[in-house]
Amino acid sequence: MKLVYEANQLGEAHIIKSLLERAGLFATIDGEYLQGGVGEIPASGFLRIMVNDADYNSAKSIIKTWDEAEWDENAWQNEA
Repeated sequence: MKLVYEANQLGEAHIIKSLLERAGLFATIDGEYLQGGVGEIPASGFLRIMVNDADYNSAKSIIKTWDEAEWDENAWQNEA
């Protein structure tokens, strides 16, 4: 398994994992349960997305596309 991404928040980690799984790649989140042990202290570097070695390049490409996407924060609002 190879480290493909370090997430800042648990929600972000699950989004990345879901994107990879939708593309047919196996991904895991290492450190998911460590944040509970830290408590209120800001923590970073605990949430790591891991993929199989053979899937690393594909996973990096998917994550890059997601990182570079432009998001319209108001797209969900009905402008009627």
